[in-house]
Amino acid sequence: MPASPEIREAIRQGSWIRKMFEEGALLKAEKGPENVYDFTLGNPYGDPPPRLAKEISRLAAAPDPDLHKYMPNAGFADVREKVAEGLRKSTGLPFAQGSIVMTVGAAGAINVALKAILSPGDEVVVIAPYFVEYLFYVRNAGGVPVVAESTEDFQLDLEAIRKAISSRTKALILNSPNNPTGAVYPAGDLLALSGVLAAGEKRTRGPIYVLSDEPYRKIVYPGTTFSPPVAAIPNTLVAYSHSKDLNLPGERIGYLAVSPRAADAAELADACVFCNRVLGFVNAPSLMQRAVARFQDLGADISVYRRNRDLLVKTLGEAGFSLVPPGGAFYLFPRSPSADEMRFVAAAREENVLIVPGSGFGRKGHFRLAFCVSPETVERSLPAWRRLGDRFFGKTRKKRAKS
Repeated sequence: MPASPEIREAIRQGSWIRKMFEEGALLKAEKGPENVYDFTLGNPYGDPPPRLAKEISRLAAAPDPDLHKYMPNAGFADVREKVAEGLRKSTGLPFAQGSIVMTVGAAGAINVALKAILSPGDEVVVIAPYFVEYLFYVRNAGGVPVVAESTEDFQLDLEAIRKAISSRTKALILNSPNNPTGAVYPAGDLLALSGVLAAGEKRTRGPIYVLSDEPYRKIVYPGTTFSPPVAAIPNTLVAYSHSKDLNLPGERIGYLAVSPRAADAAELADACVFCNRVLGFVNAPSLMQRAVARFQDLGADISVYRRNRDLLVKTLGEAGFSLVPPGGAFYLFPRSPSADEMRFVAAAREENVLIVPGSGFGRKGHFRLAFCVSPETVERSLPAWRRLGDRFFGKTRKKRAKS
């Protein structure tokens, strides 16, 4: 047994998305890709913006003299200044390039931050439903994840968070807009959370840092506003990725930003730079650092996501499914119509619909579908969703219609 027991168990726990993706590949080979409706992966729809593609081509054809050389471990100074400038505009806080570390995506940023702040046995509060990798990131750094449930509509449950805080709590991971639910936390709730954390710090006798994971912050739908947690909560580290706003998931480019209001901010930024090196990331990809520098303020194109969201919310609602319309990101997290969510996942597969069970995200009795797919895929899937509604809600829907 070459793998450790811990890693074997982690593979088992974190295998749902991979398992459904592999099943999808087999189903597409059997049925034809056009007849399979794969809602498993959060791969953004479409290509990078033309302006960015042009900039990448320019850099590759006529690179700057230092483009492919070693650089400071925090990343190119001019790129970090562009990031800091963008954060100053969006948050109103005096970010400087010294508080920015260019990272290998948001995942790299979170791992770097956790390594920098955790000692063995320190606890990190994770809000369910959650991106399943968070648990592994915490354990990677010797920490202990402590799960606090959100409300029924996936908003912050401040009392649950308060109860999850102990004398060992060192951090809380916040993800707004949220994967897998699409929930966006309003400014008032973030301010209230800041109060809960401040009260908790009397028990910990030290700062409780918030790791704000924000790859979806530019994907927000009309009627909803993204409020930056760093503006409400002083001890915040921002983890960002250009995977979703610039459609660059394969390029692994992002950053970690330490709030200028955070306790021991300068020392913390230095620790993150050090951990960026010793964890093996060393530097974020140099060409992509230069490429994204000029596009910090570029908004994401959400037109396809908005259309897909509205159509699926309407169709699933009419079919009988219970769901909370997402305020951001590109996921739906409906309640499973069967108490055994795996029974429903299997039934969906019979309709060539591929989804991920909610237990993979820490909330049983639900399922996630990623609607970052082509409009044609959504359109073709609608009859399948209606048939699933008939199968699981047929009698209930008829009773409602009569009443």
